Amino acid sequence: MAGAVDLSALKQRAATTEGAASGPPAGPGGVEITEANLEAEVLVRSNEVPVVVLLWSPRSDASVQLGDVLAGLSAQDGPKWALTTVNVDTVPRVAQMFGVQAIPTVVALAAGQPLSSFQGMQPPEQLRRWVDSLLEATAGKLSGTGDAEAPEQVDPEVEQARTFLDSGDFDAARSAYQKILDANPNHAEAKGAVRQIAFLQRATAHRRDAVAVADAAPEDIDAAFAAADVEILEQHVEAAFARLTGLVKRTTGDDRTAVRTRLIELFDLFDPADPAVIAGRRDLASALY
Repeated sequence: MAGAVDLSALKQRAATTEGAASGPPAGPGGVEITEANLEAEVLVRSNEVPVVVLLWSPRSDASVQLGDVLAGLSAQDGPKWALTTVNVDTVPRVAQMFGVQAIPTVVALAAGQPLSSFQGMQPPEQLRRWVDSLLEATAGKLSGTGDAEAPEQVDPEVEQARTFLDSGDFDAARSAYQKILDANPNHAEAKGAVRQIAFLQRATAHRRDAVAVADAAPEDIDAAFAAADVEILEQHVEAAFARLTGLVKRTTGDDRTAVRTRLIELFDLFDPADPAVIAGRRDLASALY
């Protein structure tokens, strides 16, 4: 982003994972996901192709059957998408991250974000249509799919929004992106731009001594919010996350909910694979439970 503050660094913090080794095949097929390879095989990989995550248990016959069908579809489609599996019995923390409530559960991700999900066994022909819809929705939008030689076709409305953004006209850019988002609620660029511009406009309105004010009044939630915003702008990301995580531990009820919500909003400014975000989410989970 051009203008008074450049937020492009928020998108660039996550290091590119090179030569990540695949994990061992799981029972139903696909790459078995653990805490160690979750980032590389799911979050980072989903920037290249859609990643389908099967949350299963060997205790569930439906899980195994669903895994077999998905493995067959994956073999048919080759490198168009990636199948991964999470054994909820052996890696319950990973299952918790996906918010699984029943097995089997299937979650599809693209560009680090959930795209579609369902629970229970589905007929093979319905699974075929579901996978095809994933491929259609992500065609040409991920680095590992589509024709790399074809020039990017940019929607005129998106081009106009980018022009406003590059010129530093954040009000106009936010309005333009919001219009796109109203028409297409799943538009990834518009969703991220609206979120980041809103943060930028809010954060740059804070007092310059916001951090000192919050440090002097550690129980003041509004002061903590302002200080965390300023710390993000100054690229002190871990400090911002730690400030609000500490406040989660010291609050209850509606106050705790408000702090947790703001912290998650700050996480969403970054790539989900950013190490600071992964650590921050882990710390938040520990603070809550």
